[in-house]
Amino acid sequence: MPEPLKNLLHETLVGDMADRIAANAPAFDKTRFVKLATDGLGALELMERSALIRDALFATLPDDFIEAAAILRASLPASGRPGLIGWMLLPVNQFIAARGPDHFELGLDLLKALTPYFTAEYGIRPFIHRDQQRALAIISGWVGDPDQHVRRLASEGTRPRLPWAMRLPQLVKNPAPILPILTALMDDPEDYVRRSVANSLNDIAKDHPDLVAALIAGHIEGASSERRRLLKHASRSLLKNGHVQALANFGFGAAASLACELRLLNGEVMFGKGLDFEIRLTNTGDTAQSLMIDYAIHHVKADGSLSPKVFKCKTIMLTPGQSHLIERRHAMRPITTRRYYPGEHRIAVLVNGAESASESFVLRMPPLQSG
Repeated sequence: MPEPLKNLLHETLVGDMADRIAANAPAFDKTRFVKLATDGLGALELMERSALIRDALFATLPDDFIEAAAILRASLPASGRPGLIGWMLLPVNQFIAARGPDHFELGLDLLKALTPYFTAEYGIRPFIHRDQQRALAIISGWVGDPDQHVRRLASEGTRPRLPWAMRLPQLVKNPAPILPILTALMDDPEDYVRRSVANSLNDIAKDHPDLVAALIAGHIEGASSERRRLLKHASRSLLKNGHVQALANFGFGAAASLACELRLLNGEVMFGKGLDFEIRLTNTGDTAQSLMIDYAIHHVKADGSLSPKVFKCKTIMLTPGQSHLIERRHAMRPITTRRYYPGEHRIAVLVNGAESASESFVLRMPPLQSG
């Protein structure tokens, strides 16, 4: 079993934090900080542990944010000297997010300084929420920064629906203010940054599909292979949903004169095993077709209704009269993001976003093992 995430924040890390802050602030009460930051730590989950350590910083750093910020900045690594790094900086993010917006430029500049050592994407969001125009004016200036982590912070921290972070409702409603940031970073030399841009555009597409499809259409002509990969990754939700413009952006039109056969090799699946199936596609027309093949598993929910989940499969080109066989196994095993229920499920083949064939299968649960 993987190590629980909560264990990333532990008593040894707290002690190291205390030492590294105290090295730059002789008046810092290490003993009190460690006591406050570890009292009950073991019973808490990750973000609760981070909040406990943040509260210990509230209690032991100066009340004046300007003084506290100077101590934290001095406590970052420099010239080979150890400093606050990695998961130590999660509670520091929370500290700045709480106290920094009252000192707007200073708080954002401190987050910019720490992001090379641990992402500050969570810390900048309260600034955007407090004063979006002012925050984005500052963050927009980071797109040309020589540090890739700062450039990524400009795109990742402004994502409207960043996972595990506070949502930015103004940007969910109207993402236009962050589009210049994203377009400026489309051709960033670092894949690390480009993937963040793609993820942000994919977020936006969930609320504004036509906007993102049109933006991508305007940036795909003559695109480099790197930008084309970014744009396709940004379109992944649109493509799964069969958005017509998004499909057209990548050369997928409505499939015509196409025979699609779906064959299940096992109509009953025991949980923990897999569904084996074959898809045979035949181009019965007189022109070549570019085809994006996906499949959707319609899972049984607790109330007996079905909920589809789309999975990527393959992209092919079929010439007139050509057939292509795809063989797949879809695992039906425990995952953290889904609870499975027994009963009749459905699998559907999607070709260029349109359902082309489907079959039902039954998922069975193994009998309970007696002790």
